[in-house]
Amino acid sequence: MIKEFCAENYTSIPLAIAKGANRIELCDNLAVGGTTPSTGVIEETLSYANEKEIPVMTIIRPRGGDFVYNDIELKIMHTDLIEAKKLGTDGVVIGCLTPSGWIDEEAMELLIETAEGLQITFHMAFDQIPKERQFEAIDWLADHGVDRILTHGGEANEPIETHFEQLKKLIDYADGRLIILPGGKIDHQNAEFVAEKLGINEVHGTKIVPLD
Repeated sequence: MIKEFCAENYTSIPLAIAKGANRIELCDNLAVGGTTPSTGVIEETLSYANEKEIPVMTIIRPRGGDFVYNDIELKIMHTDLIEAKKLGTDGVVIGCLTPSGWIDEEAMELLIETAEGLQITFHMAFDQIPKERQFEAIDWLADHGVDRILTHGGEANEPIETHFEQLKKLIDYADGRLIILPGGKIDHQNAEFVAEKLGINEVHGTKIVPLD
C-alpha cells in the first residue's frame, strides 16, 4: 500500500520515511491546507527522498483560501511549477476552479502542459466541485492526463467513513483511468481499514504513519 505522507516543510520527512511513508506530498503552511514550499525546502526534500527512492509530489498553490486564481496568481503558480520541475520533483499537486465551482479549464491546461513528464495530482479543490458534476470532472481530468484526485469525498470536518459511499462511487466511475486518493481524517490507525473498505491501495494524510 502507498502511504502518502502530507508533509509541512522538511522537518518530519526523515522520520516519516523511516516509519513507512513511501510517497511524500510536500507543502508549506498546512494550517491553510498547504501552499507552495520554498525552493530550499523542495531541494533538500528531493535530495533526501531520492536517496531513499521515495517519490515527492510538490504542491503548487500560491495562498490559502479558495481555489479561484487571478492572472497574477496563475503566473506565480506557473513559475513555481517550472522551478519545482527544474529541481527534479517527481510530481505536482494542483487545482484551479472557476467562481461557479467548475474546473478552471484554461488555467489547468496551462499547468498540465507545463508539468509534462511529471505525475499530476488534482488536490482537494475537487471537493468544492458540486457533487453532481464530480463525475464529469473525473472525465475531464482523466482526458487531460491527470494521474490522481485527492478527495475527502465530502465535508472536510466529517470522518472519512461518513463519505465511503461517495468515495466508492468516484472510484467505480474512475475505473482505473486515474486514481482516487482518499485523504483527510485518515491516519496510521485507520489507514488499512479505509483501504480495505474502499478497495484501494493508496491513502494520504499528515498522520498516515506514526511520528512519535
